[in-house]
Amino acid sequence: MTDFTSSDYQQTIPDNSEEAPTQVSHAVRILQEKFGYRGFRGNQQDIINHLIDGKDAVVLMPTGAGKSLCYQIPALVRPGSGVVISPLIALMQDQVQALQGLGIRAACLNSSMTWEQIQDTENAWSRGYIDLLYIAPERLLTTRALNLLKKVPISLFAIDEAHCVSQWGHDFRPEYLGLNELARLWPTVPRVALTATATLETRQDIADRLAFNQAKYFVSSFDRPNIRYEVVEKDNVRTQLMHFISENHHGESGIVYCLTRKKCEVIAEFLNKQGIKALAYHAGLDAQTRAKHQQQFLYEDDLVMVATIAFGMGINKPDVRFVAHVDMPKSIEGYYQETGRAGRDGLPATAWMAFGLQDVLQHRKMIESSNAEEVFKQRAREQLQAMLSYCESSLCRRVALLAYFGQSSHACGNCDSCDRPMSTWNATIAAQKILSTIYWLYRRYEQRFGAKYIIDILLGKHTDRIDEFAHYKLSTFGIGKEYDEATWQSIMLQLMAQGYLNVDIEGYSTLTLTPKSVPVLKGQESVFMIQAPSNTSQKSRNIMPVRKKTFEEQFPQASVRYHQLKQWREQESQKEGVEPQFIFTDTTLKYIALENPQTLKALANIDGINAYKLNRFGLLVLHELNSLQVN
Repeated sequence: MTDFTSSDYQQTIPDNSEEAPTQVSHAVRILQEKFGYRGFRGNQQDIINHLIDGKDAVVLMPTGAGKSLCYQIPALVRPGSGVVISPLIALMQDQVQALQGLGIRAACLNSSMTWEQIQDTENAWSRGYIDLLYIAPERLLTTRALNLLKKVPISLFAIDEAHCVSQWGHDFRPEYLGLNELARLWPTVPRVALTATATLETRQDIADRLAFNQAKYFVSSFDRPNIRYEVVEKDNVRTQLMHFISENHHGESGIVYCLTRKKCEVIAEFLNKQGIKALAYHAGLDAQTRAKHQQQFLYEDDLVMVATIAFGMGINKPDVRFVAHVDMPKSIEGYYQETGRAGRDGLPATAWMAFGLQDVLQHRKMIESSNAEEVFKQRAREQLQAMLSYCESSLCRRVALLAYFGQSSHACGNCDSCDRPMSTWNATIAAQKILSTIYWLYRRYEQRFGAKYIIDILLGKHTDRIDEFAHYKLSTFGIGKEYDEATWQSIMLQLMAQGYLNVDIEGYSTLTLTPKSVPVLKGQESVFMIQAPSNTSQKSRNIMPVRKKTFEEQFPQASVRYHQLKQWREQESQKEGVEPQFIFTDTTLKYIALENPQTLKALANIDGINAYKLNRFGLLVLHELNSLQVN
């Protein structure tokens, strides 16, 4: 943690021209000279101008679209110091170190700091030596912190990850509820709430609970056009995952999400045996191991992190080329947030998911066994149903995903559904066979069973239990031999997705009929499903394309320069005592390697290089590039 002295906090913005600039031109100058970008993206400038004018805002912007700049620049332009409320220590530390690497006076207050470090930071704040202070919501609301903030004029309050305030969101944090006090205590200070993930319901919750009643909404497109979406049904998921990585993202960085800690370990071990470098990350590992694995992931290009959803928020790694889910997420909100960690550099990336019947059963069991109130359980059921419907949809994945967040779109041409449009087939007879079996088991025997047992009856299997209960006498026994077990599972999944079947968790994950199934049983309604099933062993919809070329294969000469620059960056980071990415990100190094600039002026034109970094590292970078040419 940085120690604070007055010399560390001298203003680093260059002197102005003769005329005092407007606040808007000041914002552009900070963007270019401090952050190293030539211009704003999307509606960044509108948001920044709105906040500079002292007005409140709610900002919905996808991951990688530049949310941070929307509050960092107004905080630097407006008089006073900015306060950023952030939920995670790792997220704070990452942002602060990145800003300090740009020559911006940033600091944080959190529970990982020593008492001496906290006092140093508080003293620096009180003397006006901090431009941006990052703090957790639970600490902000203490009497000590509130009194501290009152010692300095505040330019802006930024509430990051604002969806955490919503009880309908996927990541509710009760401590966010107290942040509506900011409007009462600092009524003239502009506030901005930011999130990458919020349905219409969650947006309204943010406005209500944080007292953003007069705020202007800035809703960017939720679309991440550089991300390709693929969804497959499980069929030996480890092998499916291995083929996906080796044939699409060989030697590239990625994240694999698993539902359980044990599965993380199993998948990581399997991938390593297949020659894919992988590490596990979950709450069962000690803090030192988690930190070590996280550092390796940040600085190695070819590492795959196999993790629970505890990993990802606050991880600043722009060049993650894929995010894979080997278990279906519990909600579309969570899925969108997790897949959004891929391709933050704007380059092509993939979101790949495998799902199966057991995923649905496991999530339902977790919902019903929780201690939550019924209203929240029902909300969780609806979110799970929406997730399953997305998996089973024949629509373009992007259209279906954006529609969930209230955004209309058109077929993208960059997902599995668009590549291989799925035909529909009349599945009424197959559906009636499943529904009839469940109906007669309960009507005749007053018994309910799970999916596998129903399928065994349809396939005519004389298992011990079927023979014991004499269920071979059912009229549906053995009438489903035209399809294999995996195909029947797929049909059951689609019946669940369409609302014909339900899961009774209290009945040990047994299947029950819904009122919607009655017209189907009576022959009054037809059931259509996507993709006619086959009685072969081919269950996965995923047909792997030819492996994409790596950066090294596409740009061999630039790749040599890139790796040379990475070695230089590693040495420089050790001298500076900072993490390598805060000197230059991997993406910036790749741009440098591709452009191969020979002058400081040419180097300055590369995105990600500001005046501060140009002055500090520019000649060193040119020296590295020139030494390669000489050699």
